[in-house]
Amino acid sequence: MFKKLKNLETAFQHVRIFSIAIVLLAFAAVCFMAWLLKSESVALQKKVYVLSGNTAWSAKAVERAEYLPLAARGHVRAFHELFFTLDPDEKVNKRNLSRALYLADNSARKVYDSLSVSGYYASIIAGNISQRLNVDSVQVDTRASPYHFRCYATLHIIRSTSQVAQSLITEGDLREVERSDNNLLGFLIEHWSTIENKVLTISNH
Repeated sequence: MFKKLKNLETAFQHVRIFSIAIVLLAFAAVCFMAWLLKSESVALQKKVYVLSGNTAWSAKAVERAEYLPLAARGHVRAFHELFFTLDPDEKVNKRNLSRALYLADNSARKVYDSLSVSGYYASIIAGNISQRLNVDSVQVDTRASPYHFRCYATLHIIRSTSQVAQSLITEGDLREVERSDNNLLGFLIEHWSTIENKVLTISNH
């Protein structure tokens, strides 16, 4: 009798251990599945799509600190390309300059006003001149705000009889502002100034 009771007790202990093991394994499996679902959810939230016409481009959302240097350089590049790209077309020039002035403070407005008063833009139209800017590089120090930058570019002034290439180096600061339709990257150029603008080559057609 005692032997049977001992065997029953041993069997009961085995069943209890087995049951506890199953419960622990089930709990671990549920925790793993919850973690997996959460990870997939976070990954899906970071995946965005950019619509261009009828095409959707896949993109990945990242923290601002990760793309800050790239965005800052892109803002500086966009401003300079808009500000210095000119054609013998008043509407085109006004559109580009208007877009550029949304990206900078009064320091850029002063340069624009000075060039307007001097008749620079009028001479572009009257002389059928085109102006193009190739940004060679942009250096931005993002360690502390406002972010100081320096832009190295080559300015091409194209006339019917000649083409002039000029070295252009500017600098200034970048301050973070709210994004808008007119300022997609959320920066504002401040204290903008030209530190070099010299002729490199002149070629006759």
